[in-house]
Amino acid sequence: MGLYVETCIRADMEELWERTQTPAHHERWDLRFTEIDYLPCAPGEPQRFRYATRVLPFLTVAGTGISAGERHRTGGERVSALRFASPHPLSLLAEGSGYWRYVPTADGVRFLTGYDYRPRWGRFGAAADRLVFRPLMGWATAWSFDRLRLWCERGISPARSLAYAIAELMARVLAVATAVACAVRVWAGDPADLPAAGAGVLVLAAVALLAPPSPRTPAARRCLRTPPAPTAMPGILTTLEQA
Repeated sequence: MGLYVETCIRADMEELWERTQTPAHHERWDLRFTEIDYLPCAPGEPQRFRYATRVLPFLTVAGTGISAGERHRTGGERVSALRFASPHPLSLLAEGSGYWRYVPTADGVRFLTGYDYRPRWGRFGAAADRLVFRPLMGWATAWSFDRLRLWCERGISPARSLAYAIAELMARVLAVATAVACAVRVWAGDPADLPAAGAGVLVLAAVALLAPPSPRTPAARRCLRTPPAPTAMPGILTTLEQA
């Protein structure tokens, strides 16, 4: 699959399944979606759903999908798979597919995803996807997985963890801005002191930008972004028709 994210969540399997498979819970922690709604379907059939992402305050991109899951597999593992598509002309993502795996371990649940998609807009879309959208999607997936982990492990709600992340970002920006302002004042007063001030600015900026995130703040860097071994799509994915 084109994108891969993995984390270990010290939580009960049933709780993790509920918070990832229930739309009202899923849309709370996943940065990639604003709304997720199940559509009517007959018992035993794969579940169809509608999703939407608010790109701008006045622009929402929507799509549809179909998913199915297996809750009882060898060793207690669970898996779900989906196919999705968006007909919206402003959506770079045309269609795609992916899966989630839930693997019980001695430390909790190894929760991982692999997915890929086809961009639209021809060569321009392919370039925009490679340079901007795909890295952003990978980061958003990993950040969201860590947000889910904090919710399950530490009871930090998705809303609170987002507030912590915003506060931490503002603190880092303020630290860099303060360092730059100090350097500007030194330059205006006595340029001879600029080398020493410049060193201080670099140190403060490095601390602000490179310091590890708070344990309460979601961070994409805590997730594994490449598979530790070759992975294959689950067989259940082949049973799903196109979204």
